[in-house]
Amino acid sequence: MNRDDMLARLLAQAAAEGGDLVTLRAIVEEASEIGAGRVLQRLGLGDKRAEKDIDELRELLAAWRAVKASAWKAAIAWIARVVFALLLIGLALRLGFPGMLK
Repeated sequence: MNRDDMLARLLAQAAAEGGDLVTLRAIVEEASEIGAGRVLQRLGLGDKRAEKDIDELRELLAAWRAVKASAWKAAIAWIARVVFALLLIGLALRLGFPGMLK
C-alpha cells in the first residue's frame, strides 16, 4: 500500500468514525510525508543519488568557505605588511637615514 492509499484510508476512517486524535495525527503525518516527497521530486532530489549529491554539495561548500577564509587572511596579512613597510620607509625618510632618497 502506498502513501496516497494510506492517506485516503485514514481520511475515510476519519469521515466514518469521526476524527479521534490518533487518526488525525496519522492523517497529518501521512500528508506531510507525501508533501515532502513531492517537494524533493520537484527539486530533483527524489532519486537514490540525492544523498550522494547533497553530501558532495556540502563538501564543496565547506571547501569554498575554507578557501574564502584563507583568502581573507592572506589579504589582511599582505595589507599589514604593506602598511608596515610604508611606515618604516616614512620613518627612515623622517630621520634622514643616509642612502635614502635625497
